[in-house]
Amino acid sequence: MKAQYVFRARLRLESEESSVRLESSSARTTVTVFREAPEPGREGWLFFRDTLWRGEVGDEAHGRRLAEEWLGESVESVAFRELQVDQEYFAALKEAIAADLEAFNAENVDEVLSKYLGSSIRVTDADGAAETADEA
Repeated sequence: MKAQYVFRARLRLESEESSVRLESSSARTTVTVFREAPEPGREGWLFFRDTLWRGEVGDEAHGRRLAEEWLGESVESVAFRELQVDQEYFAALKEAIAADLEAFNAENVDEVLSKYLGSSIRVTDADGAAETADEA
C-alpha cells in the first residue's frame, strides 16, 4: 500500500552570512515536495481533511508553515498538486472514510473525496500506470 501527497513550493533562499548576498532573480526556486500519506486509520491519515479543501491548501499560511517544517527553508507559497495512491491504498481510504462519514459531514465517500481532494487523486495500477480516480 503506497500513497503520497504532492505539493509545489516556492522557496526564498537567504544567506545567513551577512557578507554573502544572493542575486534577487535567483533567490527564488520552485520545488516539488512528496510527503508520504499515512495508512488510513493510522495517526495522521486525516491530513487531507485537516489541510485541503477542494484540491487546494485550505489555509495558505498554515500550508506555508507546514512546508517550511518539511523543508527547513523559507517558503513563499505552497500548492497542492495531487494525492498519488495505489489501488490498495485507495480502497482502504474509501473504506476508512465510509466507516465514519459523520466526521466528514458528508453523505457518501464520493462527496468526501470531492470536498477535500477535488479531482486531485491519481490512482496507479500494479504496474505504476496512472488511472483517474473515477476508473478505480
